[in-house]
Amino acid sequence: MSSARENALRTIISSGIEPRPAEVFNADKNFGCDVFGLDVMRKRLPKAVFRKLEQIIRNGEQLDPSIADTVANAMKDWAIELGATHYTHWFQPMTGLTAEKHDAFIEFAGPGKVISEFSGKKLISGEPDASSFPSGGIRSTFEARGYTAWDPSVPAFVFRGERGGTLHIPCFFYSYSGEALDRKIPLGRSIHALSTQALRILRLFGNTSASRVYPVVGAEQEYFLVDRRLAMLRPDLMLTGRTLTGASSPKGQELEDHYFGAIPARVQDFMQDVEQRLEALGIPAKTRHNEVAPGQFELAPIFEESNIATDHNMLIMNVLKHVAASHGFVCFLHEKPFAGVNGSGKHNNWSLCDSDGNNLLNPGSTPQDNAQFLVFLAAILKAVHNHADMLRLGTIGAGNDHRLEANEAPPAIVSVFLGEQLEDVLNTIIGSEQALHGKRTPIEIGVSTLPPLPIDQSDRNRTSPFAFTGNKFEFRAVGSSQSIAPVNTVLNAAVANALEEIATELEAGVSAGSSLNDTLSELLPALFKKHMAVVFNGNGYSSEWPEEAARRGLPNYANTVEALEHSMDPSISDVFLRQHILTERELLSRHDIMLENYVKTVQLEARVLEDMARGSILPVTFQEEARTADLALKVKELCSESDSVEYGHFRLIREHNLALKAALDSLNSEISATAAIDDATIQARSVLNRLLPAMQAVRSECDALERIVERKQWPFPTYAEMMWTY
Repeated sequence: MSSARENALRTIISSGIEPRPAEVFNADKNFGCDVFGLDVMRKRLPKAVFRKLEQIIRNGEQLDPSIADTVANAMKDWAIELGATHYTHWFQPMTGLTAEKHDAFIEFAGPGKVISEFSGKKLISGEPDASSFPSGGIRSTFEARGYTAWDPSVPAFVFRGERGGTLHIPCFFYSYSGEALDRKIPLGRSIHALSTQALRILRLFGNTSASRVYPVVGAEQEYFLVDRRLAMLRPDLMLTGRTLTGASSPKGQELEDHYFGAIPARVQDFMQDVEQRLEALGIPAKTRHNEVAPGQFELAPIFEESNIATDHNMLIMNVLKHVAASHGFVCFLHEKPFAGVNGSGKHNNWSLCDSDGNNLLNPGSTPQDNAQFLVFLAAILKAVHNHADMLRLGTIGAGNDHRLEANEAPPAIVSVFLGEQLEDVLNTIIGSEQALHGKRTPIEIGVSTLPPLPIDQSDRNRTSPFAFTGNKFEFRAVGSSQSIAPVNTVLNAAVANALEEIATELEAGVSAGSSLNDTLSELLPALFKKHMAVVFNGNGYSSEWPEEAARRGLPNYANTVEALEHSMDPSISDVFLRQHILTERELLSRHDIMLENYVKTVQLEARVLEDMARGSILPVTFQEEARTADLALKVKELCSESDSVEYGHFRLIREHNLALKAALDSLNSEISATAAIDDATIQARSVLNRLLPAMQAVRSECDALERIVERKQWPFPTYAEMMWTY
């Protein structure tokens, strides 16, 4: 066995890492203690300043410069009391990660003297160097100006370290010419568009008290943990987030004994540490459990407003990785770290609420509530049916391509699961003979009351990408490493567009003298009939579903490249432009960034795979070939048997070594050929159709050799060692 691998395993087996004693954390008392929230503001700001800031936060406005210095000084004093020495404008560039540059509070106050200062100007905006962030051609490399602006709707917080903390100010990130260079600005625009159109519907139903409508989101987060001493011996895991070679473990997930099993003590210690950090940051971590694959786990928070949930999910991913290191783990958020077992997703649970606290996807108990619910349901079905290609764009990525349509994830075909009972209701409204059993009497919209709908009815169909669960929709296709900003941006945009068209028709009917109920009775059956094609309650894994989906006209973009080839279709771009969420230039930039990211991701994986195979695997397998050749020769001399078991073993290794060498030469050629292509779309197609198959050919030979080479000689930790060692 390679000495590093042997030493790592011996250390883990002999001693392990004992769970650390944790301080007792009182969530009721300490929740949000590291957050500059409303309660802290109320205590530390003058009453007039607090009221103005509270109004700014509630209405999603920019900070008033007249109160900026007062707010900044109070924030600085509070942060220093918590041990903060620096501040940072924390933003989300188009890398898909978060970014931060730390500046100390100190300023010179005379020769040899410093004081802590933080001005309103520094709070409101910053100017990080934007030259190395993806811009998709919005700005040239030499045009380095990028600006951050505080997003007051998300509270500032202190992120603590071992030797102090840093005040994090959540920000937007934009270019010198004003275009969005991040994922938060389009998300905020989509929320505004959704609110504008949803309020039109509420006004038609007589609601004059609600001042806004906002999406709420609960994003479940799945992840893998691998002992750091083993992970560090896997260049593929450390450089790409997934294993590029690796024979299946003799025991995987087939016994289904890991899912919801007893949490290992060391892992539970890690989870408790994570939860305490999150709760101090005001993130309501609710659920923890073992997931399906060995070494896989899940954390789920309570629902929050979409923009806050997005920031908090990025923080959750940061905290998971940060805390894992202190527990001797490496946390992997990649969608498919290990082949042959379940990958990791991020189920995006999405609903709509108004400022009065009403869930607009709750059917309610009165005919009017039912009618309003049906309007919003019709808008969502219309949005998903008309813009399934947009929603697919919210889930694309080289990592998620390995997960979608596998046995643990929904297919790439975006459809809606409603459950038999609600589908029956809609068929009855349509007047369809498909209504179950033919027993339901016609429903008069605005007059009849809907039957009670079980909240958990749709959780039983785990093959649906977009499932109704009683008062929310669960979008299951999002990848575990992905920001939830893109998927919620496209979802908000599509629903806003549908609501706008429905509101226009309803307003026209009412203006023409019809009652709202009469207008609804004419419009809703037509809408449901037109868009029921997107409703599918069956098995999304069945071989018949793609054929049926094609007959229904539903798009099936099986991978990132196919989806991106449609990202600039008028059916998509018109929605973003019409709802003022992205400009044409911003749309083009995102298309280019996503293409470039896909190509670079796979190219990196290919280079790492070639390096591992040539530099570590082939030397070992060549040695094994020589050893078995010598053994076969000795057996032949002693027994005069040319077809001995030993000779058969030598021949098998020899065949795989030759095949691996040929596959590596082919991979090297494909790496060079792909890199030489200038056109991004053609390059991405080459990566998909040529580079990935070449990588798979190399992997197949490596995995075959791993199964037959003497185990102690294999240079890398195995699947069994990584997934089952705690």
